Amino acid sequence: MNQMEQTKKQKSLEVDEKKWVYDSSVDHKGRIPVRASTGAWKASLFIIAIEFSERLSYFGLATSLIIYLTKVIHQDLKTAAKSVNYWSGVTTMMPLLGGFVADAYLGQFTTVLASSVIYLLGLLLLIMSRLVPGLKTCDSGMCHEPHKVHEVVFFIAIYLISIGTGGHKPSLESFGANQFDDDHPEERKQKMSFFNWWNFGLCCGLLFGVTLIVYIQDHVSWAAADIVLTATMALTIVIFCMGRPFYRYRKATGSPLTPMLQVLVAAITKRNIPYPSDPNQLYEVPESDNTQMRFLYHTDKLKFLDKAAIIDDEQNKEEEKKNSNPWRLATVTRVEELKLIINIIPIWLTTLPFGICVAQTATFFIKQSTTMNRTITHNFVIPPATVYALGAIGMIISVTFYDRLLVPFLRRVTGNERGLKILQRIGFGMIFSVITMVVAALVERKRLNIVEKNPLEGSITMSVFWLAPQFLIIGIGDGFTLVGLQEYFYDQVPDSMRSLGIALYLSVIGAANFLSSLLITLVDHITEKGGKSWFGKDLNSSRLDYFYGLLAVITSLNLCIYVFVARRYSYKNVQRTSMAVADCYESSRIEAMA
Repeated sequence: MNQMEQTKKQKSLEVDEKKWVYDSSVDHKGRIPVRASTGAWKASLFIIAIEFSERLSYFGLATSLIIYLTKVIHQDLKTAAKSVNYWSGVTTMMPLLGGFVADAYLGQFTTVLASSVIYLLGLLLLIMSRLVPGLKTCDSGMCHEPHKVHEVVFFIAIYLISIGTGGHKPSLESFGANQFDDDHPEERKQKMSFFNWWNFGLCCGLLFGVTLIVYIQDHVSWAAADIVLTATMALTIVIFCMGRPFYRYRKATGSPLTPMLQVLVAAITKRNIPYPSDPNQLYEVPESDNTQMRFLYHTDKLKFLDKAAIIDDEQNKEEEKKNSNPWRLATVTRVEELKLIINIIPIWLTTLPFGICVAQTATFFIKQSTTMNRTITHNFVIPPATVYALGAIGMIISVTFYDRLLVPFLRRVTGNERGLKILQRIGFGMIFSVITMVVAALVERKRLNIVEKNPLEGSITMSVFWLAPQFLIIGIGDGFTLVGLQEYFYDQVPDSMRSLGIALYLSVIGAANFLSSLLITLVDHITEKGGKSWFGKDLNSSRLDYFYGLLAVITSLNLCIYVFVARRYSYKNVQRTSMAVADCYESSRIEAMA
């Protein structure tokens, strides 16, 4: 009889979980979401639409920025490159603040909406800087020294866009990924595809940004391009709001950093207490106390932190559990969450050189194209920034090939849900960054040889499509490494830090931009002492081939360090209620434990 009742109860639970979503999310009215009418792809399409718009605006501005700074504001090459790197760095570091605010206070939907409005204000101010007479570059025609007020308003506008991106990027991507339930087998597989198709939408925005928008900038006016971007952003904000009934929401849970600090304090306080003989004696909240919470398995690494979960008052053990002070006693899950963040640090550091290589595509790669033959037909000359589209094409090819062909094949061969482990995917893409820098150095050397033979004509006889290989190769690498980093930082952080996780991915690119500027300054200073700087007044008096070669050496050495770190990495192990829903990397080990 008991067995029959248990079977009925199990079937009832399975039917219930098919109908409802029990992953701590709620619908737009604050109720438990109905699986059939909320989340998954039906919600994600609204989210990908606004991401398309944001990337259209960002790349339409970012890829032309160095040209605008050198041709309109008349900065020299070195100053313009550093200005672009600083702006890109701030734009990709701001998400750390935006992700924290989303996770701790506002929630992801509200943060996306508020930051989109700030982004829109930045675009409107940009239009004003081009059209309002008192704010324009010059009173009429071309000028060699633009009005200072234009420069000030222009930089305020683009940094407003940085602030908007800071809240938009981490919140939107994690909000999109949260539309899929990790504990539902079908939706978990769909989430793995989500990151690939998210980047497909991103690349489509990039592609239109560096072709259509850049063409308007080059052949109509900067103001006309800004008007198109502003109208598109306004439209997609409306589309995003239309999807509100279909979304699954996560409530803000307060600062995710406080529990980690509590673990650290508790571990230090109990530093002299001996470890228990059995890890099962460490403190954990009973599953029935919070059925929607995802628990983590105990791991043997960083054992010092385990002391935070030791119950030090054996005589009053039950009393201490009931009235536990989080600054004195932490759960195993909280301890493991801190371990996750500590384990992420070496991966974050070893992906920075890849980000430095990516930083060159929006600065020196674009600037190289301005010195080359961009004529397609007698009447059509492509804008310099349009060559950036080749990187997007490489990424689209890479993502589509990976998701549609490689993953299904590897699933059958390895039995792994993801095909490749995330860190393997990231490392494979890093190989392409080394190849990119080697190819870029060879192409730049060829260009300089042409300039040396004919200083008057320069490299105008050399087709811009000589740059195609380096753009395509780095684009293919991005399809593996950048998409892998997004998935890694979303998946491997604590559940309460999903927006911050995406912000950590973006901070790799942001910190790499700052490091790129620092490297340029150091190389400039050292080589100038040696007789002649590698960075002259313009490209023809510079030695970018040497700089690219230096980056190839740095990324090669770093790849070896990355492999060493990745081979020793332990993936996140998750359990939920009485049923283990372990991360697919460690599935065999979890089954053995169960």
